[in-house]
Amino acid sequence: MKHPPSDIDIELRMLVEAVYLKYNYDFRDYTGASQKRRVQAAMRVMECETVSALQARVMHEPAAFAQLLQFLTIPVTEMFRDPEYYLALRQHVIPFLKTYPSLKIWVAGCSTGEEVYSLAILLKEEGLLERSLIYATDINPESLEAARRGVMPLERMRLYTENYQKSGGTQAFSDYYTAAYGGALFERGLVENVTFADHSLATDSVFAETHFISCRNVMIYFNRRLQNRVLGLFHESLVHRGFLGLGSKESIDFSSYAQRFEPLARRERVFRKVGP
Repeated sequence: MKHPPSDIDIELRMLVEAVYLKYNYDFRDYTGASQKRRVQAAMRVMECETVSALQARVMHEPAAFAQLLQFLTIPVTEMFRDPEYYLALRQHVIPFLKTYPSLKIWVAGCSTGEEVYSLAILLKEEGLLERSLIYATDINPESLEAARRGVMPLERMRLYTENYQKSGGTQAFSDYYTAAYGGALFERGLVENVTFADHSLATDSVFAETHFISCRNVMIYFNRRLQNRVLGLFHESLVHRGFLGLGSKESIDFSSYAQRFEPLARRERVFRKVGP
C-alpha cells in the first residue's frame, strides 16, 4: 500500500513548482532526499519555520530566491577531483582529440570553476588549449562569477597539488597560480578560450556541437527521467564518436541511452558516443 506524501513533501513540491513558474528554474526532477536536506538548511539560515513560509518569501522577494538558489545548487567540487579520471583522459581521450584541427569542449554544471581550470591545465600540457573552445555552463550566476574570477582558497592548494600530481601533471602546479586577493589567482591565459554561460540541463536545449563533454557529480542529484533527458542532450551535442566523462558515482547502464555510449574507461566513467 502506497503511503500518502508527508506535509513537508507536499510543501516541497509546491515550492519547486513555484520556483519554476516564477523564475523558470526547474528543480522538479531533482532527487527528493538531497533536495529536502538543502531546503531544510536554507530554512535554518533564512529563519523560516516551514517550507511554506520559505515559499512565501521566495515568491515575493527575488533576493530570497537568489539566497535559496545557493542552497539548491551547493557546489561540491575540487581541482583534479578523482585524479584517475584525468589520468584516463590523458591516456584514452587526448590521443583522439589531438587528431582534430580545433576542439569544442563542454563542461556542464561547471559550478565555481575547479573542473574548468583543471581541464584547461591538462589541455595546455597536452598542447591543445590554444585550439580549444571551452563552454563552461551552470544555472547558478554566483558560481559562474566565481569561476570567471578564478580565485580559489589558498588552503586548498596542498590538496589540489596532490590531485594534480596523481592525475599525471607534468609541471609544478604552483606555476599556474599566484597568491592574490587573499587566495590563489589562476593564470588568466587558462580561460582565454572559455565561454562562461548560464545553461540549465533541465530546461535548455543543446548547447553546441562538441568533441568532449565533462559533466561530473551533477546527475547524481537528478531522478531517472531527468538523467535520460540530460544524456539525450549530450548524445545530440557530441560529434560522431565524441567523448563523455561522468562522475565517479554516476552511470549510464540503466538509462535509455546505455546502448548509445560505449565505455572507454569504465571505472573512471569515460565513454564514447556510438552511432549518429
